[in-house]
Amino acid sequence: MKALIVCTSVSHGNTRRIADAMGRALRARVVDPGQVDPEELSGFDLVGFGSGIYLRRFHPRLRRFVRALPADGHGRAFVFATSGLPGVPFRPLERALGQKGFRVDGAFSCRAFDTFLPFRLVGGLHKGLPGPADLDAAHAFAERLARRSTKA
Repeated sequence: MKALIVCTSVSHGNTRRIADAMGRALRARVVDPGQVDPEELSGFDLVGFGSGIYLRRFHPRLRRFVRALPADGHGRAFVFATSGLPGVPFRPLERALGQKGFRVDGAFSCRAFDTFLPFRLVGGLHKGLPGPADLDAAHAFAERLARRSTKA
């Protein structure tokens, strides 16, 4: 199985740490949206898309990248996010990927250190996260995706 992870991680590197754990499980390269041509994604069996959550939305750079994808059908995808608050809004990104021809096979999220105002005023939320248990959970999530691929 050939996999790739497209990840936007800008504040504290939280999302990149999760993406790297998933990448190890999938033997996948982790790239920023600016490091890969949207046309290249058709060459992968599984593509992950993730970012931190900003004002209840995925990062604009990731959303622009997904909008730029050709709509000619792709393989499987998964989505992931880190967030200081519960309730990650996966639906809009999953819907956009479905419109581009991806079959979204799963979603993963975990809490992460968040210093967005007003949290910055109190030193932030969830200092030290994602922690080892979160990285292990991300790795296990990716392993399950890989096993699904070998059964298909």
